[in-house]
Amino acid sequence: MGGVEDDEPPSKRGKVSSGALGGLSNGTSHRAQANCSLSDSMAQPLASQGKDEVVGSKGMVKKVELVRIIAEALYSLGYKNTGAHLEEESGIPLQSSVVNLFMQQILDGKWDDSVATLHKIGLMDETIIKLASFVILEQKFFSLLGGENVMDALKTLRTEIAPLCINNDRVRELSSYILSPSLNDLDINSDQEVRLKSREKLLEELQMLLPSTMIIPERRLVHLVEQGLDLQRDACRFHNSSVGEMSLFTDHQCGKDNIPSQTLQILQEHGDEVWCLQFSHNGRYLASSSRDCLVIIWELRIDKYIGYITVFLKHRLSSHQKPVSYISWSPDDQQLLTCGEEEAIRRWDVTSGECLHNYEKSGLGFISCGWAPDGKRIFSGVTDKSISMWDLEGREVECWKGQRTIRISDLGITRDGKQLITVCKETTMLLFGWESQSEKLIEEGQNIVSFALSEDSKFLLVSLANQEIHLWNIEGAINLVAKFKGHKHSRFVLKSCFGGLDQAFIASGSEDSKVYIWHRLSGELVLTLSGHSGAVNCVSWNPTNPHMLASASDDRTIRIWGLNRVSLNHDDRHSNGIHLCNGRT
Repeated sequence: MGGVEDDEPPSKRGKVSSGALGGLSNGTSHRAQANCSLSDSMAQPLASQGKDEVVGSKGMVKKVELVRIIAEALYSLGYKNTGAHLEEESGIPLQSSVVNLFMQQILDGKWDDSVATLHKIGLMDETIIKLASFVILEQKFFSLLGGENVMDALKTLRTEIAPLCINNDRVRELSSYILSPSLNDLDINSDQEVRLKSREKLLEELQMLLPSTMIIPERRLVHLVEQGLDLQRDACRFHNSSVGEMSLFTDHQCGKDNIPSQTLQILQEHGDEVWCLQFSHNGRYLASSSRDCLVIIWELRIDKYIGYITVFLKHRLSSHQKPVSYISWSPDDQQLLTCGEEEAIRRWDVTSGECLHNYEKSGLGFISCGWAPDGKRIFSGVTDKSISMWDLEGREVECWKGQRTIRISDLGITRDGKQLITVCKETTMLLFGWESQSEKLIEEGQNIVSFALSEDSKFLLVSLANQEIHLWNIEGAINLVAKFKGHKHSRFVLKSCFGGLDQAFIASGSEDSKVYIWHRLSGELVLTLSGHSGAVNCVSWNPTNPHMLASASDDRTIRIWGLNRVSLNHDDRHSNGIHLCNGRT
């Protein structure tokens, strides 16, 4: 790794100015400057330091690599002198003198010299050499063409670029510049600052081509630290706070107190079993529906008397003649769809509580509903097993007949609006591309009870009759990711959900009157919440507050779960406080 001693004084070798290199985003400006002035003349490997010397209790970290990435980090952070002194004291240069020369030649626009140096760096892979040469010679071609040296540019293309046999389509494209050069497209033909910027970009591109052992990737140490934090966070079964709270000084480990497990409120406005509930996308509202045919919109506000976020009753929506089995918030949370059990769909204004439209289909009822991402159309599952699309005025725009859905009140719509997800048979999920008419199926071995789509539309959570919840990855090739077990289910429709920070948890109701919470990545059951006196039919995790969870039960109540007395003055942006009430303002 060390360089050969050079008799030239450092002042003659420091050709790189901070102004000329200051624009590099990956810190090359700092380390190239320091390397030219210090590392080549002083940073020589100590005799006792072999390249395979390791540090750390596990013998996995090579000392040379560790010192080099520390030096790179110092230069990237702007500590040029400290980085140079680390190279000097350790005898371990950040990069070899040949690599430094190569980088300087690129920045100086010495294209032929840089290609010659490239062959001396020690690359064993001939393909990499050709790819890097192609990128450099392409820049040479543009420089010549920009300087109106058309014949020299043509010669470079014919005798240097084309023989590399790399990217023939690009070679033909370059030849078109010879026939009809568009100099306005060539930033090479402008002032010195633009030319320098072009060379900096070229150097960044070359750094991605060359092995990391020669040129250390940008911010490598920071990347390794972030990886370590990610692994610690993923391994933490109770992590439910912002990443900003993680520290480099200690190993990360959260306690159960980060998971909503305390009853903050008990809402008792429904007169019968509460079947469904869902937080709005902005987390400011909660909608619930019940066997009593009533839909309630609740609003989350700060109670000025107690200083905590409290849930207040906002509207009672009472037009349905049958129990309401499905609710869906509009993308902007200004409207709400409600679906009566095999009845009509109603669209409501959230601010006023007014019913804006009834959607009906002669002789048929609806079993599910949902919004298109643009908020201008709605989709519905129909009792004849078809799926319909409607405009807001109630005109049926399209209907897809056939075995599209069964009488399970769930309908998923992906974020791009291109796929509809339904249960088309007792044990089969349908992913229907309604524009392309494509169909994908997920086959389960047990009857499907309900399902939920993740916020990013990449995962599907399927509750089954055999007391299991399956997590499917539906992005690209469909595959089963995890199974969650432990809750009790035998007769009723139970709905589960994603939730917590980055949707790192899975929650479900249960027929033993409890709420079950699993860690999504490990599949471990981390908490069970007791308090209800009847089967818990549905759960909903506040999408903007990972410390708030709601559950609906046959005991006619809704419980709001949160952390134990988290004050609004706490640094965490998610705040709750214990306050039991019946929901009335």
